[in-house]
Parts: sequence; C-alpha cells; structure tokens
Amino acid sequence: MSWTWIALTLAAVVQTAEPTLSPERAAQALFLDDQAFSSRAAQLPLAEGLAPMFADDVIMPGPPATLHRGRDAVVAFLRASPDAAARASWTPIRVGLSADGQHGFTFGFMTLTHADGRTVPLKYMAYWVKTPQGWRVAGYKRARRPEGEAVMTTMVPHLPAALVAPRTEASHVEPLRQSLVAAERAFSDEAQRIGLGPAFAQFGHATAVNMGGPANPSYVVGAEAIGRLVGGDRPGPPSPVEWSCDVALVASSGDLGISFGFIRPNERPAGTTVAPQGTPFFTIWTRASATAPWRYIAE
Repeated sequence: MSWTWIALTLAAVVQTAEPTLSPERAAQALFLDDQAFSSRAAQLPLAEGLAPMFADDVIMPGPPATLHRGRDAVVAFLRASPDAAARASWTPIRVGLSADGQHGFTFGFMTLTHADGRTVPLKYMAYWVKTPQGWRVAGYKRARRPEGEAVMTTMVPHLPAALVAPRTEASHVEPLRQSLVAAERAFSDEAQRIGLGPAFAQFGHATAVNMGGPANPSYVVGAEAIGRLVGGDRPGPPSPVEWSCDVALVASSGDLGISFGFIRPNERPAGTTVAPQGTPFFTIWTRASATAPWRYIAE
C-alpha cells in the first residue's frame, strides 16, 4: 500500500465527511475560533493581535474613504491607529454559517485596553472563509460603541437546514457571485424609487443587524428597526445616496455572501462634475436557497 494511496483516501474521507457534521456543531467551531483569536490577541498590540486571524486577501473599510485590501494593507492601517498600542479583546454574540460550511460570520463587542488602563468600547463584524489553515477573516470592520448599557445577550445562530459538500468550479460559483452583485444594485435602485428607509426594511432579513450610530450602544436588530434608523427624517423618496458593489464573495452553496463597495451622495458638491469616492461599506447577505431572493443580515 503506497503513501500516495493513503493520502488520497484520507483526503476523500475528510472531504465527504465534513457535510455530515451538524450545522450547529460546525457553527460552534467558528464561534469558538473567534473566541480563541480574542484570547490570543489580548496579549499583543492591536495589529499584531488581529493579524493572525486575517486571510491574505482580507478587506477592511476605513478612512480615508478606502477599502483597505490585503493583510499587509489592513495591518498597516491598524498600526497607524491612535489605539495601535492597545490590546484588543472581544466577545461574539452571534454566528452564522453557509450550507457548504466554508463561509460564516460573527459579530459582537470589543474592548481596547491601553497600558494606562483607559478603555475604548467598540463593536465589530467579521466575515470568515475556511482555508487550509482554518477559519480566517475575509471581511472585517469595527465601530466605536457609544456610552450606555449594551445588550450583549448571545443571539440564536443563523444556520442552514443541513450541510452540503462544497464546490469550487468557477462555472458554478461565478453566477452566484453575480446574483449578489445584482441584488446590491437592485437594493440601491429600489431606494431611489421608494426611499432609503423603506428599502432597508424591504431588503433586510427579519433578524438583520446594523451596527447603529452614535445613539446606539447595542446593535439595531430587525429590518424594520434598521429602516427607521437609516431613513431618519427622510423615510420617503428619493434616497439621498446610491451605492454599488465593487467586490463580492459568495459561498458555493449560494446562501451566504458579502459585498463591498462605496456609498455616494446623489447630489454632487457645487462646481464639481466628478462623483465623490464615497463611504466604504460591506454588507453580509443570506438567502434560504440558491434561487431565493438575497436579504442582508449584518451590516
């Protein structure tokens, strides 16, 4: 019996056995990995603590109007932060998983602790992909958490009904990715027609979350509540902004994905003819099947 035959046999066993895991156990593994990265990061400066969990091609929205692309760029951005010397620790409150078990998301609350004891409260959101080295973050963002009591109760995981074998062929994955790009564009187009708030209510999952603004120490939960938040005093048409997708990742099961892009004002500054760069964003999307409508679930 050759070692090549043994290696091929073991690889086949691993590939076919993974979908037999329950979605609950697979999601718990991601949840625990997120917690483990936090435990290790708490002993290191900010960028060095976060870097090990980033995928090579991680993307992080951030100032100045930039999607920081790649681990090196994201780490450089974090090292330039006023909080670069602080230690980060965090607690996830929800996990989600794709049916192929290769994509997932977590979000929760983070604290940066400086050497003098000063703390900075934050919220964070991470989109994960399964790599040969384990779960790694492909999309990451954080926001300052305002003062006030936050609801930190763990939310029910967002799970598929069952796991299926992953697929890698481009002819299968690319149409799924394009469907998410189209959904993001349709979301923006609908906001021009019915208004920003109503569009967010229409395109959101029932359990969707938004990081909230300066008055929200907790996540804003539910599509209707998010619609009221972003609609503000202008719930009806037209939307003051439009947006589109520059980059998208989608699980091969077609039920979970993430879009990256820029939000731009519809009205350009006086005297200018070039559209502004806009505000970078990412949105995590879900759907019940590869043919169902996409709905955002975390943004």
